[in-house]
Amino acid sequence: MASADLREELLCSICLSTFKDPVTLRCGHNFCRVCIGRVLVTQDESGVYSCPECRKRFRERPALMRNINLHNVAERFLISEQEQEEITGICCTYCVDSPVPAVRSCLFCEASLCDKHLRSHSKSPEHVLSDPSTSLEKRKCSVHKKILEYYCTEDAACICVSCRLAREHWRHRVEILNEASKKKKKLRNVLQKLITKRKKTEERVRSLEERKRKGQEKAAGEAERVTALCTDIRRRVDDLEKKVLSEISRQEKEESLSLSALIHQLDIKKDELSRKMRHIEELCNMTDPLTVLQDPDTGDLCDPEEEGGDEDTGGHDKQLHDGDDLDVAVISHTLHTLCDVISGIRSGIYVVDPADILLDVNTAANNVLISDDLKTATGTREEQKRPETAERFQDSPQVMSRRGFTSGRHYWDVESSRSGWWKVGMCYPSIDRRGWKSDIGYNNKSWCLWRYNNNLYSVRHDSEEIRLPEEISSDRVRICLDYEAGQLSFYELCDPIRHLHTFTATFSEPLHAVLFVYDGSIKLLGRSRNWKKLP
Repeated sequence: MASADLREELLCSICLSTFKDPVTLRCGHNFCRVCIGRVLVTQDESGVYSCPECRKRFRERPALMRNINLHNVAERFLISEQEQEEITGICCTYCVDSPVPAVRSCLFCEASLCDKHLRSHSKSPEHVLSDPSTSLEKRKCSVHKKILEYYCTEDAACICVSCRLAREHWRHRVEILNEASKKKKKLRNVLQKLITKRKKTEERVRSLEERKRKGQEKAAGEAERVTALCTDIRRRVDDLEKKVLSEISRQEKEESLSLSALIHQLDIKKDELSRKMRHIEELCNMTDPLTVLQDPDTGDLCDPEEEGGDEDTGGHDKQLHDGDDLDVAVISHTLHTLCDVISGIRSGIYVVDPADILLDVNTAANNVLISDDLKTATGTREEQKRPETAERFQDSPQVMSRRGFTSGRHYWDVESSRSGWWKVGMCYPSIDRRGWKSDIGYNNKSWCLWRYNNNLYSVRHDSEEIRLPEEISSDRVRICLDYEAGQLSFYELCDPIRHLHTFTATFSEPLHAVLFVYDGSIKLLGRSRNWKKLP
């Protein structure tokens, strides 16, 4: 009896189960945290908050204070009750002499029944039978002691018929307990969908976070690269400024020394002329003809025009005009380096780490002539008589590069003859070396730009052709590879540079440059380079 009384004190009046994480309102009543939380959520709409047990109203949503002592008592009671059930099980209430397992429990009588007592039990409707249970009091209203038959959706509480007619639930929407339970069980499907949706959302969040992290890393890398680029440009401009100023200073010193020497010569000449002028004035002032004629220096006092004075003056003038003036051509040539820096910036490509890209003679077909510098491929009708190997193209006039690219961004330029039938592009090393499918563009292992019928252009991959609508006037083409992004682009090297086409793919092997020359020739220009686009 004492255990039953204790059990009643430990029941939540909303769920009629033993308290789980009990909390206390300011009025002193205790409820499960989840249960009272649901009630308060329903009361949020009206803004009127009240205790489900005493109906005391609160101006604001009441704070929930955890009842630690009640929590500990309820937890210990549940543990002891579970241990007791494990030992004894649920027995018939009326079999006092010896414990007999119960098969049903009567909610009205609050008793458990064995087969024998069940047969003699009342069959009236108020005697509701259920599976054997030790907490039959939970199935009754704690206020009216009647069986809980309804569920109040507004208060989220199980109520009896008296509660339904009472003022507290009179205008509330209620449902029969079984129907409400069925609806609640349907929430499992909703729950499963929500769980699936939450997992997808979590995956999406992780994906976005990873994308954000990569974006931050990329931004940091781009910022570092641009900073390095600008530092390099400033360094190059500073070096160029020092070089030009040094050249100007050198030329100015040389010119100054030359002019100083010329001025010194003219000063000596000027002093000599002054001396002669004074002597002539003295002779002109003399009255004695004999003294004038007997003067030993009279012979040196000749007419300046007869002496060639004008020629001397002209010679000095010529020295003045032909002297070492500032060499503007040298300065302009030095400053031309700045134009190269600016052109590199305007083109949007920052070039680093150049590397030679050479043709591999071991892959060249016997109707393709390779130059000594391994830069030019020319179509020829003369058999080259190279040994037949597994690497060599047998039926296509093609040649691959020695070097392959497995990462990064690279570009290389080619110059073609004005006439001829040729292709340029890239391919995997696993491309076939025999048969018509070894032609670049006619398989899924190669991509190319194709010139045919003298002035028609198209791009090909896996035998799919895309005609280029515009003519290509330049003889030079640039091929750009972004391995990680899966992009292979072709550009016409005109002014300004013109984009022709971009292939998009997921590259899975090293990519080699490849040239196809049926007739005419193709030349590799410069070196392959790594590149990065500027913002």
